[in-house]
Amino acid sequence: MQQSAVPELAHTHARPIHWVATATAVAAVVALSSVLGPGPATAAQAAGPNAEPAPASTAPPATTGVDFPIECGPVRALVVKKATGDLDGDGRPETIAVVHCDSAMGTPPDGVYVLTQGPGVSGPRLVATLVAPKERRTVTALSVRDGAVLASYLGYSSADVPSCCPDVKEAAKWRWKDNVFVRSTPADAHSV
Repeated sequence: MQQSAVPELAHTHARPIHWVATATAVAAVVALSSVLGPGPATAAQAAGPNAEPAPASTAPPATTGVDFPIECGPVRALVVKKATGDLDGDGRPETIAVVHCDSAMGTPPDGVYVLTQGPGVSGPRLVATLVAPKERRTVTALSVRDGAVLASYLGYSSADVPSCCPDVKEAAKWRWKDNVFVRSTPADAHSV
């Protein structure tokens, strides 16, 4: 083994005191940066002369404590997917919930429900059923885009197809129009 041409330096060996000093310095920098950091963002769009004030920011309705219209017998209803967005243009978000019975066997059908919460109201209110459990659908994707609810789901070509084995894949889009949700098929949807 060849010896190094550079003599060993005492400071190249880390001792516990070096680690303590480094940790203390890092902690001081982090603490100082949190005190001296920038304030909260305050950017806002300038309102025009006839603009109405924007509604206060509100949280979307929660799904807890909601009595969904789904018959589950001895098992409980389970929210398996959620999406939120302003569907009716009032500035307050709605929650779309995919719910099925918490069954250990088979593929329980899903229900898709819309929840809203108005100003001054103490809890969420169920305002629409987009997919009823009796339709025997299993929702695979759910989103809100541009004020519309988009869902992909599996279904059955006939009542003879067993619940375990959906054989049809579909997509749907719902948009709030004239005080009802109007269903359509998205342009990019393909049947299987």
